Amino acid sequence: MKLGILKTDAVKPDWAEVYGEYPDMFVRLLGQLDPGLEFRVYDVEEGEYPADIDEVDAYLITGSKSSVYEDKPWIKRLMDFVRELDARRKKLVGICFGHQLVAQALGGRTEKSPKGWGVGLHTHHFQHKPEWHDGGDADLAILVSHQDQVVQNALGAQVLAGSEFCENAVVQVGDHILTFQGHPEFVPDYSREIMNFRRELIGEPAYEVGMASLARPHEGERVGRWILDFLKR
Repeated sequence: MKLGILKTDAVKPDWAEVYGEYPDMFVRLLGQLDPGLEFRVYDVEEGEYPADIDEVDAYLITGSKSSVYEDKPWIKRLMDFVRELDARRKKLVGICFGHQLVAQALGGRTEKSPKGWGVGLHTHHFQHKPEWHDGGDADLAILVSHQDQVVQNALGAQVLAGSEFCENAVVQVGDHILTFQGHPEFVPDYSREIMNFRRELIGEPAYEVGMASLARPHEGERVGRWILDFLKR
């Protein structure tokens, strides 16, 4: 299987030396779970797209510091591409910004949340377990970093998991689109870097809770297995 990663942001250069760019994080996570997986990276923020939509089998949209409601040409073009993928029933996974952009592109809405920043390790509870779910614990512990939230889902979307802080945390559209508000590709040290960098912006109460939460184990690999199962169905 060939997975096209739609890159929507660049990692700070000093962080990239340690953790890689966002596509590198997904290659590391998914590649170790399926060594036969092939990857193609398209820097859509810089206008890179496949010459043929079928040159890969599925797509994944990364996280970004941008907001999906910003008036940026590259975001509008990416929304058009998402609509084309949806129309073609092409497999698509959205992560954080990608999760929010899918909703925005397909009839939903994303806004800056009055609840403030979600950082560190959050627990999202599954109300429904789809076929790709492992059937285990209904609670998912996943690293998050976001202030924007989906407040209205894409047309025809099913909300699978959420929390009091983030109601629309895992969402599926048909059998071809799956999106997560959380970051399975993150590791705790990278979450720590982001929280330290944004400490003043996040606010001290959320910062302290977020930092303390990193002592608990996260389930990024579990989500990675779900993503692979979903893509192969």
